[in-house]
Amino acid sequence: MKFLTSSVAAMKAGESGRRNIRLLSRFLLTLAGMVIVFTIVFHTLMAWEGQEHSWLTGFYWSFTVMSTLGFGDITFQSDIGRIFSIFVLLSGVIFLLILLPFTLIEFFYAPWVESRSRRIIQHSLPDTVSGHAILLSYDSISSTLIEKLDRFGDQYALLTSDTEECVRLIDQGINAFVGDPSIESTYKRLRLEHAAIVALTGSDFENARLAFTIKALNPQIPIISAADSKSSSEVIRLSGANKAFQLGNIVGEALARRAYGGDSLSHVVASFDELLIVEAIADSPELVGKTLAEANLRKSAGVNIIGFWERGEFTISAPDAVINPNSVLLLAGSKETLARFDSKYRNADNREGHTVVIGAGRVGTAVCETLASNNTNYKIVDRSPHALKPFGDKGVIGDASTFETLNMAGIIEARTVIITSHDDDLEVYLTIFCRKLRPDIQIICRATEVRTISELHRAGADIVLSYASMGANILFNFLKHSDILMVAEGLDIFRVKAPESLHGKTLGEMNLRVSTGCNVIAIRGEDGLQAPPRPSIPIKPDDELILISDTESERLFCELHPPSISEGS
Repeated sequence: MKFLTSSVAAMKAGESGRRNIRLLSRFLLTLAGMVIVFTIVFHTLMAWEGQEHSWLTGFYWSFTVMSTLGFGDITFQSDIGRIFSIFVLLSGVIFLLILLPFTLIEFFYAPWVESRSRRIIQHSLPDTVSGHAILLSYDSISSTLIEKLDRFGDQYALLTSDTEECVRLIDQGINAFVGDPSIESTYKRLRLEHAAIVALTGSDFENARLAFTIKALNPQIPIISAADSKSSSEVIRLSGANKAFQLGNIVGEALARRAYGGDSLSHVVASFDELLIVEAIADSPELVGKTLAEANLRKSAGVNIIGFWERGEFTISAPDAVINPNSVLLLAGSKETLARFDSKYRNADNREGHTVVIGAGRVGTAVCETLASNNTNYKIVDRSPHALKPFGDKGVIGDASTFETLNMAGIIEARTVIITSHDDDLEVYLTIFCRKLRPDIQIICRATEVRTISELHRAGADIVLSYASMGANILFNFLKHSDILMVAEGLDIFRVKAPESLHGKTLGEMNLRVSTGCNVIAIRGEDGLQAPPRPSIPIKPDDELILISDTESERLFCELHPPSISEGS
């Protein structure tokens, strides 16, 4: 009934609606008239043949023949009766099977869809909205960004030129608008003059055009854009973007930093000014087999253990946690203390072995460049001889899904394999294959879709990074002028100005790790940076907390202690 009343209301609205209902009524009356005429003729011919049937039987026969569902239980015996049956059948095919569906769609369903779109699609943002983000395409990056914006209570508007997509996005709970991104009135409806940023995540050509259009409308609006290459990045900035980032290079560098080997035991994955966050393989005889309490790295090297990885699972540090040969420690400290850790715990065998990189695209190339800068030996595998040409004798031509190719790349002697394919199905396949070949090897993967991350971990990946999460973090940081850093998929380091609910309390009293799952790794106050923080010192109103947590813990912290993200330095 709701569908019917909505449709009728839509058709009655305006002159076009009244015209539609008149045409629909005429068609239905014509159809009803045909059925009546066919019923009368049916009775006449049946009486002429000597057969007697009720009027209801006449209606029944007319409908079944017109709908081509005639059951054959009532038939004419004469040729003229059979000719009449053929005429009724053809009339039914034309009117019921062709014209009726077209008429219902044109004058009934289409007006209802249009009416529903008008009802649920907002025309413009409310006048009270300001400081919001304007997103001009919907993809995995913007989808992940929207989740983060919702979690922190920030406002946004997503623009699409497709009405059906807009309705679908609104049904998913997304604040979507429909409009032409090339005209000024669209941006007035989205309150461009009051927005905080415009984020562009489409193709390079589209991003350049939109940046040029938006900057002409409002020269002061900050614009951030994704770019596929260095040249595209420069063109997009010339078009008006304040920042253009090459996400492929960023992901590649992040993947490479997490590989074992090279000159250093520890590898920097994030930094907050002088505070460095590093990952270090626990392959030193002085660490393996000991608990974190027994290792006592804070006393021996001055570093703080945040937690450690075991086959893709991150565990916040606990005194009784045992360090295994495959454990990857996540540490926080200064450049000096981490150098002391390197010197004390570097294993002489750490430089042995090499890294196998699968895929010579933008991400794979960035991985190899970063490995080379860290003096890490590598081999790169790809099917294309042209793609491998810049790598010289380090390139291995072939299909990475075959043992012969991986064997040529030295998979048996390698310490790490980094899989950089943009095909998530292939990523899962290669992860399973490499894990079966080498149960002890470190496997690092790039995921395109967020939903693939858990599959890759189950397949045997140690660390997974995705385009979506890293891109969303870059956009969010640009919006908030903050430094939320993703050290691994689903694990972020972020800083907040001390919430009012924590003023005057000590870390020992709050026990945030138990109540929220977040771990405070440093505090910046008037006396400088405390890393690790002292649990007995009360938190002051002007202090800044640096925390590490997964997505759920971050959300819980924001609910229990509503933060105001610092504007950074």
